[in-house]
Amino acid sequence: MSKPILIVEDLTVYYYTLKGIVRAVEEASLKAYSSDLVALVGESGSGKSTLGYALLNLVPPPGRIVKGRVIVNGVDVLSLRGDELRKARGSLISMVFQDPFTTLDPVRRVGDQILEVLLEHGVPLEEARERVVEVIRAVGLPERMARAYPHQLSGGQRQRISIAAAIALKPRVLVADEPTTALDVIVQKQIMDLLDDVRKTTGMAIILITHDIALAAERATKIAVMYAGKIVEYGPKDKVIGDPLHPYTKALLKSVPDIESREWPRPIPGTPPDLRKPPSGCRFHPRCPLAMDICKRKSPNIVEVEPHHYVSCWLYEGGEASG
Repeated sequence: MSKPILIVEDLTVYYYTLKGIVRAVEEASLKAYSSDLVALVGESGSGKSTLGYALLNLVPPPGRIVKGRVIVNGVDVLSLRGDELRKARGSLISMVFQDPFTTLDPVRRVGDQILEVLLEHGVPLEEARERVVEVIRAVGLPERMARAYPHQLSGGQRQRISIAAAIALKPRVLVADEPTTALDVIVQKQIMDLLDDVRKTTGMAIILITHDIALAAERATKIAVMYAGKIVEYGPKDKVIGDPLHPYTKALLKSVPDIESREWPRPIPGTPPDLRKPPSGCRFHPRCPLAMDICKRKSPNIVEVEPHHYVSCWLYEGGEASG
């Protein structure tokens, strides 16, 4: 197998607030290879977006990356500072934010905004102008759209422009934070088709942050399930969806409507924990129907149950579960 484009090791992010330390992400690890689409799924507040921002070292105050490594093409992004970090954002790893209307400058033409990204990274002016036209066409928009202002574009067109700006420097990894939120189903499909085309034609790895596990099941190559700041299951899409291991993954799948099943969706009992005071042991144990005594006392390691399929659950820790 080829080397991974992205390696995330023990990534931990805390928010230091007046009401206490919010343990938003703890010891998250995953890998992505060329043309992978890795979906981060889980309930709201599980740490998906925080993990996405941390991959670019963009965690806003009062957040802080406590430990971990984010290696893209052999470069540890978290070790970079100043101009080196600024250049890495865009050329090594880039991001499509959830709401393009708030990330695009409302008083500047969208083509000029993409042009600025290229010029800031040292691309010569004439080449940069040609690249603007190239990426706008690549996202399925006519060249004339470069002269439009954000308010003159539809929601889907603005999202396409955001994707064009994010891929203009041909990064190796693209983080897409809920890129289809607030779009109708037809435009959602168009945006996801576009992202699929980008990763398949360029070899770019995409980290898709989504609460829509049905979308992940349809589009992802790998899925990482997050609960209360931790990755509790990670592996190939077919394994995680077809043969889920963690009780939370199973509950999450049962909570999604399925037109092929006659069973009603089952909501997960209880609520996610307060990450200022997370429960001891496994964070899911207060809601888990299979919780054992050890689950309340000790946090399980994440183990490889079968090739490339990982889970953090005492049910898969061998004889230790009975201790």
